[in-house]
Amino acid sequence: MSINDFHAIVVEVNSRAKDYQISSLQEIRKKLKGKRSLMKNIFTSQTTFDRYAFHHGGRKELQFNIAIENRDGMDELRFGVAFSFVVNQSLPSIDVLKPKVRLFNEFMELYPDEYADMLMWSSTKREQSPKYEPKPIPPELVTNGIFVFLGKLQLLPNIDYDLLLKTLDRLLPLYQYIESKGALPPIQEVSVSPFQFRPGYTTDKVSSTKISQAQRELDSNLRHNILLEALCKKLSVRYGAECVGAENSSGIGTRIDVVVRRKSAYWFYEIKTAHSPRACIRQALGQLLEYAFWNDSQKVTRLIVVGELPLDKEGAKYLSTLRKRFSLPIEYEHITI
Repeated sequence: MSINDFHAIVVEVNSRAKDYQISSLQEIRKKLKGKRSLMKNIFTSQTTFDRYAFHHGGRKELQFNIAIENRDGMDELRFGVAFSFVVNQSLPSIDVLKPKVRLFNEFMELYPDEYADMLMWSSTKREQSPKYEPKPIPPELVTNGIFVFLGKLQLLPNIDYDLLLKTLDRLLPLYQYIESKGALPPIQEVSVSPFQFRPGYTTDKVSSTKISQAQRELDSNLRHNILLEALCKKLSVRYGAECVGAENSSGIGTRIDVVVRRKSAYWFYEIKTAHSPRACIRQALGQLLEYAFWNDSQKVTRLIVVGELPLDKEGAKYLSTLRKRFSLPIEYEHITI
């Protein structure tokens, strides 16, 4: 695709945006940052280049970003939001972006399902990471020369502008939460619904023939999926496959790793890949309590933290204290792969 074609795409996006919420981006920026001048378009000539564009003023922000990428000889259009940790004259230091990454991570932890149909990846001038499910940005990516993207892809030359602009609309709450420094609520209304158990789990997230041992050890997201599959198989043998469900919706915008149904009651399992039982408990406890009691619409009789190491004496004593003093049905189970 030629440079002229990409510039034509940018013009078309700006033109069609008037019918979408993203058209108010520059007005939102004016209110949040006290800007005097108000740009009309999302992308301007100053922020549009040969194969990529970001919103006017976006260099020091979570930026709305569109670009042409070439994969295996095929041109694709990416559209979404990004952090560009590449220093230059307009961004002499990435320090201004670090607090924004923290807010990005908070949003992703609060609403892990909000962008579940999108993809994330990172890249440098030399290489691009594999695509992965949206999640918080790890500290090792917040460094000079890294570009981190969240959004979608379309094969060119066919472009669904409606999908593109709806995707940017959906990302506006994330942008406003970050650029308001957390002052604006992440999502105006969180839909709350009763928990509904759904049995079953899939194994397509993990393909043992394509995963190296190094990947298994280092990729925490991949390792989590491997543990989830192993736990589901173990529990299915123990209680019956019809009583085990993976990634059930909690009813408050999050997903429970594994649920076991026992007559009219439920057991919730939360898997953690930390390197100690203490760290696993610390990371999982808040999530399990929220799943079970935020909506308080289901009968949960056991909350189980799952880790790869056996529980030590100190951890067992701690959980015993929580059970006795606060009547919390909290337990720990270790699983090996």
